[in-house]
Amino acid sequence: MSTQTPTRPKVIYPESDGQPMAENTLQFEWITTIKGGLDAQFRNDPNVFVAGDLFWYPVEGDNTIRRAPDAMAVFGRLKGHRGSYLQWEEDNIPPQVVFEILSPGNRGGELVQKFNFYERYGVEEYYVYDPDSGDLNGWQRAADKLQEIPSMAGWVSPRLKIRFEPIDGDLRILGPDGRPFATYVELVEQIDELARQRQQLAQQGDKERHRAERLAAQLKALGVEPEV
Repeated sequence: MSTQTPTRPKVIYPESDGQPMAENTLQFEWITTIKGGLDAQFRNDPNVFVAGDLFWYPVEGDNTIRRAPDAMAVFGRLKGHRGSYLQWEEDNIPPQVVFEILSPGNRGGELVQKFNFYERYGVEEYYVYDPDSGDLNGWQRAADKLQEIPSMAGWVSPRLKIRFEPIDGDLRILGPDGRPFATYVELVEQIDELARQRQQLAQQGDKERHRAERLAAQLKALGVEPEV
């Protein structure tokens, strides 16, 4: 009589569902802006992992329990590339902060399911932004529940230390240093402007140097030796 224990089939945790990251360009731009802004803010902290559109599996052995937040931040986990976030391999630390960016295709039932998932599996802060309407909503964990934040205007994330400023149907997100999160194009424009200012200062320096040289030559012509 065989006493061998039957081996369990290996569970595969898919890293993609074949669905696009975003449904339109505006949604995609906001996802990348928030994810990139968080990357930049925590670039010098090796123990903050930031990801966008990455499957998060909270329960080992069940590959049907999963979500892919548009952006998420995990404190206490090393930076590095991952195909998915398998929580049991990450000291069982769930993402503490999650962002969702809405698109016209988002349905109410799906949003309820996401909220329930994030509440159940330990998210501390949950933010939902609709770039079409400008609506911004946030929730913060109190005990075992996500409680809605009464007003997001000027709200500072306890974990991220970023400030939210909904203004006239738009949203600004400011880092602790007061600099706003920016798109890639905006960052390039800022770099170009700094380069222009530096070139302008260099040109002004050249003009002053040439002026000083002409003045020195004039003094010499008058028999005056300019002081060095």
